[in-house]
Amino acid sequence: MTDARRAREDQAGIVRPAATRAQACGADAERIAERFLTGHGLRILARNLRCRGGEIDLIGLHHDTVVFIEVRLRRSPRFGGAGASITPHKQQRIILAARWWLGGAGRAHANRPCRFDAVLFDERAARGDTPPEWLQGAFDTEGW
Repeated sequence: MTDARRAREDQAGIVRPAATRAQACGADAERIAERFLTGHGLRILARNLRCRGGEIDLIGLHHDTVVFIEVRLRRSPRFGGAGASITPHKQQRIILAARWWLGGAGRAHANRPCRFDAVLFDERAARGDTPPEWLQGAFDTEGW
């Protein structure tokens, strides 16, 4: 049986499909990105936030700014690399989730300045040969 077909039972007894190889690599990249960012002074507030219509990989506090972080891993630049994969549609999904979080669990931070960053992994960064690329203010959020 392949990894994609294997299922696991969580603590509540719900059977969920096991992570695919791509999902496992993405989760590894998120853990590496979190260590990288905390090493640069960012404090993580939330991980893997999901709401209807949106998702955010990491939410952190950098000085006094709330930072919503998208982690992207692309081993090949064939289709434009990791940065190019953050499409306008993906940006809107991140913004939607950020609004949702600020109106709920993150309401204590609702009056702080906000920024949308990306942590990008290419083949070398995925192997650990180079650090990931941290793009602060990765996309324009005017009027968000």
